Amino acid sequence: MKATHNTISVLMLPWLAHGHISPFLELAKKLTTRDIHIYFCSTAINLGPIKQQLVEKDSLSIELVELHLPSLPELPPHYHTTNGLPPHLMPTLKKAMDMASPNITTILKQLKPDLVIYDFLQILAPSLAQSQNIPAIDFVVMSATITSFYMHLANNPGVEYPSPEIYLQDYEVGKFANDTDDGDRILECFQQSSEIVLIKTFREIEAKHIDYLSVLAKKKIVPVGPLVQDPVEEDEKKEIIEWLNDKEPSSAVFVSFGSEFFLSKEEMQEIAYGLELSTANFIWVVRFPRGEKVNLQMALPKGFLDRIGDRGIVVEGWAPQKTILKHSSIGGFVSHCGWSSVMESMTFGVPIIAMPMHLDQPVNARLVEAIGAGVEVKRDTKGRLEREEVAKVIRKVLVEKTTKRKAKELKENIENKGDEEIDGVVQELLRLCSKLKE
Repeated sequence: MKATHNTISVLMLPWLAHGHISPFLELAKKLTTRDIHIYFCSTAINLGPIKQQLVEKDSLSIELVELHLPSLPELPPHYHTTNGLPPHLMPTLKKAMDMASPNITTILKQLKPDLVIYDFLQILAPSLAQSQNIPAIDFVVMSATITSFYMHLANNPGVEYPSPEIYLQDYEVGKFANDTDDGDRILECFQQSSEIVLIKTFREIEAKHIDYLSVLAKKKIVPVGPLVQDPVEEDEKKEIIEWLNDKEPSSAVFVSFGSEFFLSKEEMQEIAYGLELSTANFIWVVRFPRGEKVNLQMALPKGFLDRIGDRGIVVEGWAPQKTILKHSSIGGFVSHCGWSSVMESMTFGVPIIAMPMHLDQPVNARLVEAIGAGVEVKRDTKGRLEREEVAKVIRKVLVEKTTKRKAKELKENIENKGDEEIDGVVQELLRLCSKLKE
């Protein structure tokens, strides 16, 4: 039933991945504080964890709406999410999402939202909304830098990107082309967005890339801020916080490569030896693909855990990332530079030891280094990590004052601005809805 007690109602359609759902949910929470009602739409397997993140006041203005995907033999309901999805089934999940158009249409007709905010992979959502005279807005959860970089390559093949500090290494070029096989989807979603595009960033770090993206897309680009969820105190893994409490301020690094990327054995070995050579304290979150028969003792160098002793903790699977980054003993974040991790690092004022792996991460790493918020670990000419370089950059970031100062400056900027960007977003949404009613 359509909500009438709020200014406008918005249907949100994020892609079926945690890295997309999380910023959509944070944006939803912020919009509800401005008297906007949210219908948050995803598959049943995703709605369970989402519900757990909503407190009572959220549930008054955020209604969860189940999206039914068509039944495919190779894609049972527990695979209606990217979490734990075997990589070879990713194209099947996207196909199932596209086949869900009749169900999305039914949801639109039943809820009659004033506006749809969709993900850059939801290629059919804008046309389905607009066929019912509902404006639809693209929300990009990547950086403006990678979005403009990719759009520039598509529109101007062979022409160098106008900001020379943003580039790809020779060994990254082919991999980037393979990783961006969704490029046509992304560009089409961008083009179909009604007048504006929302993007998860803030102008202090990406102003020129936001402006260039606006020129390329011929649309207004509206930053929504970093959208980092407040840390939640967890009873689980309390031993990590107790370990941090015993360490000197800014003496430890947190090492994590996101929830959907898995290191090769060679990469894991070089990182392990690099951490050992650095002599820094560290917390390292290690993940293995679901179903693989691998354990830490097999994956790490022989005798590694004994040699590091109390200097390091290796955690398999999960650790409270935001709580760890917020701790005063953390002086650096060894990160793959996924955009959400970059935003968290800046929000908590932690310098980045950038170790990009694939997708948008190399470009994000170049941005981080260009603005002085971190230092990238350089690879050899074939793209291989080297333990001495890993150790050198970790030591450098832990002692370098300029990088620490920049990280602290960004944290203060985010704190001082508060939800300033959200006010701008709300104004744009209200303007679009009122324009349609005229």
